[in-house]
Amino acid sequence: MPPSAPPDDNPADNKPLALDAYEQLAERYDARIDTKPHNAYYERPATLALLPEVAGQHVLDAGCGPGWYAAWMLDRGADVVALDASPTMIALAQKRTGGRGEFHRADMSQPLDFLAGESFDLVLSALAIHYVPDAAPLFAEFARVLKPGGRFVFSTAHPMFDYLYFKSDNYFAVEPVGVDWDGFGGDPVYVPCYRQPLQHITEALWRTGFLIERIIEPLPTEEFKRADPESYEKLLRRPLFIHFRARKG
Repeated sequence: MPPSAPPDDNPADNKPLALDAYEQLAERYDARIDTKPHNAYYERPATLALLPEVAGQHVLDAGCGPGWYAAWMLDRGADVVALDASPTMIALAQKRTGGRGEFHRADMSQPLDFLAGESFDLVLSALAIHYVPDAAPLFAEFARVLKPGGRFVFSTAHPMFDYLYFKSDNYFAVEPVGVDWDGFGGDPVYVPCYRQPLQHITEALWRTGFLIERIIEPLPTEEFKRADPESYEKLLRRPLFIHFRARKG
């Protein structure tokens, strides 16, 4: 158990960036996450390819959403602690995992003081770091809670895709952007995030003592092709996500 519990709510002027968006999307997101092509047949295969053996490992799922990865790791014998800023996502993750694991509401842009140092073998963060304005303090927290030699596996928006999609006039800037998500049914929901250059990510890893072991720019799978042929062709030519595995030095 952690030495103390995180605060359950955040002041209005310090609200996590995408909290309102995910509160609106949570139920729809959970309903589609198992088969939505960009998640199930694009992001997920690459992330799973980077994970070490999780059986018997103490794992932090940072930005757990509705708990797909938490459930996957629990099913394979991991001891999982998961956190997310959205209370609805936390409730959905607890339901999905059947009461297993340990879940906390927490803002990843703030210190994770409720997590003990050098207590985890693995940190997994899928499509979450781009909601934090500065990667280095977050990565420093992950380095703090990881045991020596522990792994950090994460995925995020591909810097090249974001630079082109948002038509930025300065690739090297870290800047707030956002997009209407219309792929989860119902009315579109505006989801804010931060666009960041590749060097912002790699320098943050270096400064916090991580050594990059592998980088994947994923290609869509055959399942993706069957589900969404048009997007499949686009992703064969231009990446949407980028995935890293790093080791605490």
